[in-house]
Amino acid sequence: MNENDFEGTLVLEKLAEIGKIEVFWEAIDADDFTKARALMKRAGIDAQTIAVVLKKMVR
Repeated sequence: MNENDFEGTLVLEKLAEIGKIEVFWEAIDADDFTKARALMKRAGIDAQTIAVVLKKMVR
């Protein structure tokens, strides 16, 4: 995946399927990379997309 082609909606849809959008936003707000990564893995998001999200969290 090219970072320029990143579509955050897919990540949010996957998190919504497991009912964890609010918890994910809290992890992002707290800069809790471990929790954000764990939630995305639990939602079945692929490793490449997780890496892009974590990289964007740093910015």
